Amino acid sequence: MTEFQELNHVDPPADLHHDDSIGVLQTSLSPKRMAAKRFVNHRAAFVSAIVLTMIIIFVVLSPITARYGINESIFKAEAGHPNQNLAPFNLAWFGTDSNGRDLYSRIIYGAQVSLMIGLFTAIGSVLLGTLVGGLAGYKGGWLDDILMRVTDIYLALPLLVVLVIVRGMLKNVDWVTAIMGDTSSVRFLVILLTVVGWMGVARLIRGQVKQLKEREFIEAARALGASSSRIMFRHLLPNSVGQIMVALTFAVVGAISAEATLSFFGFGPDAGSGMTSLGLLIRDSKKAVPPGYWWLVVFPGVFFIILSLCINFIGDGLRDAVDPKMQQEVK
Repeated sequence: MTEFQELNHVDPPADLHHDDSIGVLQTSLSPKRMAAKRFVNHRAAFVSAIVLTMIIIFVVLSPITARYGINESIFKAEAGHPNQNLAPFNLAWFGTDSNGRDLYSRIIYGAQVSLMIGLFTAIGSVLLGTLVGGLAGYKGGWLDDILMRVTDIYLALPLLVVLVIVRGMLKNVDWVTAIMGDTSSVRFLVILLTVVGWMGVARLIRGQVKQLKEREFIEAARALGASSSRIMFRHLLPNSVGQIMVALTFAVVGAISAEATLSFFGFGPDAGSGMTSLGLLIRDSKKAVPPGYWWLVVFPGVFFIILSLCINFIGDGLRDAVDPKMQQEVK
């Protein structure tokens, strides 16, 4: 290189790399941007995120989006002009139930309760599972063996059977009901689902922590004298955020499905103040099958399926986006 060329030579920015196959400079994406690109390229997850966002907006703005109150009849029933079990029409887009209430509005209010149960249960389960899994994965040894054997025992039992048995055991314990509330309350169900729903998260986080703790940056932190708590909360858990978010999405849909299953068999929550949930609406639809009131079965069921599929697809998209093995080319 001549003196003139050296004076006018400019190094490329640090975020650019040379692609020998095409002979041009390309911008290097950060891991977060690559994950975002992979999520957007996952069409099912991206569309599901849009649909779920719209559902959440409708649920949050229920005073505006719902056409009637939760227990409001579409009109006053009169002789020869009933309001019960009416098929879908302009005053009731999804028809009415046995009390003349608008099914469309009740689905919106029911989704509000179900999403609240799913979100609070997921947060509790993920926090508890992350704590147990992180501790087991980092400490290892006898503590890991004990915690994982307890987890395996829980996972080997059918979830519905465990929920029913634990619910029956706790309902007569005064100090438990004082903390968790009545067995028919939403708070009791959230705590119950949290207590029996953390095991899968614990196993996932344990595997992630066991893999990360052998990495060079963790060894460097130990060499510099970092405490175990600092390594856990400043290095291991922050680098497991992707897996935690994936676990959170699947825990939400798991809790919503568990609530619907319990409600279908008569063990669901009493939402209180006339409120309902998707599980309670699905339970009530059993009575609508023999008379042929199809709308009471189809609309709550389809909405529940759409909600569950959206959250599952989002979880799949997040899992693929944060998986280091999923290093497909991002365009």
